[in-house]
Amino acid sequence: MSSVPLIVLVGPTASGKSSLALALAERAGGEIVAADSMQVYRGLDIGTAKPTAEERGRVPHHLLDLREPFQPFTAIDYARLASAAIADIRARGRLPIVVGGTGLYIRSLFRGLFDGPGEIIPLRETLYREAERVGSATLHRRLEAVDPETAAAIHPNDLLRIVRALEVAAVSGRPISTLRAEGRRNHEPVPGPVLRLGLEWNRQELYQRIEARVEAMMAQGLLREVKNLLDQGYCETLRPLRAIGYRHMIGYLNGQFRLDEAVASLKRDTRRYAKRQLTWFHHEDEIEWLPVAGSGASEQILRALVERIEVAWSRTV
Repeated sequence: MSSVPLIVLVGPTASGKSSLALALAERAGGEIVAADSMQVYRGLDIGTAKPTAEERGRVPHHLLDLREPFQPFTAIDYARLASAAIADIRARGRLPIVVGGTGLYIRSLFRGLFDGPGEIIPLRETLYREAERVGSATLHRRLEAVDPETAAAIHPNDLLRIVRALEVAAVSGRPISTLRAEGRRNHEPVPGPVLRLGLEWNRQELYQRIEARVEAMMAQGLLREVKNLLDQGYCETLRPLRAIGYRHMIGYLNGQFRLDEAVASLKRDTRRYAKRQLTWFHHEDEIEWLPVAGSGASEQILRALVERIEVAWSRTV
C-alpha cells in the first residue's frame, strides 16, 4: 500500500499546522504522525502544545508519549518508528499525515541520519554547567573548532544542539556532520508519493500568535506542569527540561527571574525558535509553501488540500 499518498505538513511553532492536520485527517480519512521532539515525552503536555485527549479521540495520533523525560530518544528512533507507523496506516487504507516543527525528524525520514552515541549524562551536565558560567557562545566557539560545518548551522544560543554536537564529537571522536553524511548515504527513504507542505505567515502575525500561545500556556498551568515534573524527581538538566518553556519556568522557580521576566524571555525565545524553524525548512527540498493570512485562510487551504489528495489518491488505484 505504499501507493497511498503521504502528507507532510510543517511550519514554525504557533502556525496552526496541528489544527489544520486534525481537520484534514477528519475530512480525508487520515491519521496523524507527530514530528515533535518534545511531544514524545510523557508529562510534557502544556509546554509542548501536545494534542489533547479530545483531539486524540477525534483522530488517531502516533508517536506521542513514547518516553519518560529521563529516557533518550533520537532522530534515528523517530525515523524507525515513524516509518513503521506510516506503513501501518497505509496498509489499513488510511492517509498518513506527518505534522510537526522538528526539522531534524522530518529530515530523518527522507534523507537519513546516523546512529550516534546516546546521551552521556555526566558529560552533558558538565557542558550545561559550563554554559551557565561562560555562556553558550563560548561552547559554540569550541564547536567551531571541532566541527565548523555543524557550528555554522547552529545559532550560538541553541544550547541543546551545541551540547549534543560537542557530546557526539567527544564520545565518537568524529564530527557529527561527518556521521550525518554517512547516514544519508546509507538511508532508504519512505516509499510512495509524498506531498510536502509548509505554512507560512506574515512574520508580525506569526509573532502575535506566539504571544497569544504563551499566554494561553501560562493560563493552562505551564508553571504547575513544570513544578510537578521537578517534584517527581526529574533533574532540571535533562534534555526535555532544557527545552523552551520548561527552562524558563525552572529559572523562575530557582529564583533567577521574576515570573514576568521568565514569560517575556519565553516569548522572545519562542520567536527566535520560530525564525530558526523557518530558516531550516526553507533550506529543505520540495516543500510547497502555503501563505496563511486572515480568518478564512485555513478553511480555503483545507478545501484545496482535500481536492488534491483525492486526485493523488485516485491516481494510485
